[in-house]
Amino acid sequence: MSETIEAKPAAKRRGAFNTLEVSEVRKLTSDSVEVTFAVPENLVDDYDYLPGQYVAVRAQINGHEVRRSYSICADPKPGEIRVAIKKDMGGVFSTWANEQLKVGDVLDVMNPQGAFTSKVNITSMNNPEELARQEVAKNKNVHLVAFAAGSGITPIMSIARAILRASDTASMDLVYANRSSMDVMFAEELGDLKDKYPSRVAIHHVLSREQRISPLMSGRIDQDKLEELLDHVIQVNSADEWFLCGPFELVQLCRDTLKERGVDESKVRFELFTTGKPAAPQGQQGRVVKADPKGDNYKITFNLDGASGEVESPMSANETVLNAALRVRPDVPFACAGGVCGTCRAKVTGGEFEMEENFALEKDEVDAGYVLTCQTRPTSKELSVDFDA
Repeated sequence: MSETIEAKPAAKRRGAFNTLEVSEVRKLTSDSVEVTFAVPENLVDDYDYLPGQYVAVRAQINGHEVRRSYSICADPKPGEIRVAIKKDMGGVFSTWANEQLKVGDVLDVMNPQGAFTSKVNITSMNNPEELARQEVAKNKNVHLVAFAAGSGITPIMSIARAILRASDTASMDLVYANRSSMDVMFAEELGDLKDKYPSRVAIHHVLSREQRISPLMSGRIDQDKLEELLDHVIQVNSADEWFLCGPFELVQLCRDTLKERGVDESKVRFELFTTGKPAAPQGQQGRVVKADPKGDNYKITFNLDGASGEVESPMSANETVLNAALRVRPDVPFACAGGVCGTCRAKVTGGEFEMEENFALEKDEVDAGYVLTCQTRPTSKELSVDFDA
């Protein structure tokens, strides 16, 4: 079996973990918290971000390494990163974070990643005001529409605040689905946003287990309710950009319905916090696999941080590129291992492959040869990927 590493010139910065201290834990609802990480001065540039991006968080819980990714919920601000964590039933990390995480704890936090960001481009990184002055004239009357459910509000908060502040004419419609009013995350902040921009922000709360005055705002968002919202509440033709964030079923319903109504796919941005297809990750350091001594192996080569790696993967194992690469390089970037977050993104530079799921890459990225290595398996004898591309 050949497993080698060869040094090459350094490539552009990739996702990397740094140890950050928790500076604040704020209760949002009975089952969600906002966690603030302090970013030291020497790492401020590494933690620049666009509203809508996320960070992967790594912790040791009950003797096991656990990774999760969470959207950044606040405006870009030097020296801190804020994420919201909602407790999921049976969720190891989310339960631990809600019940045990406290100020002074330290966790490994990856520098911000993700493409769930506005193409309007009127804010950027930790200096939104400066770029806003340069770009706002190009996007004076931009109208955004967002559909969120539960913790899907997290990246929407960051995007909405930034764009509304940057332009005095930008407007936004938000449809926010929850079980009840007690489950609404950032309820006070959403109210403040509406009060600050009364003529430019419309927030439509849809509660599945609480009766509201309007029947349209009560119950789950199904096909009929979505059609009615798009017919009578949302001005579909005036929307410049759509943001969808929530569980797989809701996001896919919205995507399909918008497509049927002729909305250009390039205007629709989406992010999932669950695929609706639960599966156990293959492990945090690469599933134990050994090359076939008879030679029935795939040869996988990759480039990461300017160094080349090579590993042989037995055809019978049906393992992913990510799993194979982790056996050579434990620092290969990944978070969810479920095709949702996009942290393990790489470009195929040679060979044939199949990608099982993709809930993170844009069509133009796929067309350019990018894959999610956690979902990609070789189908040719040799396959090469570049994590630095």
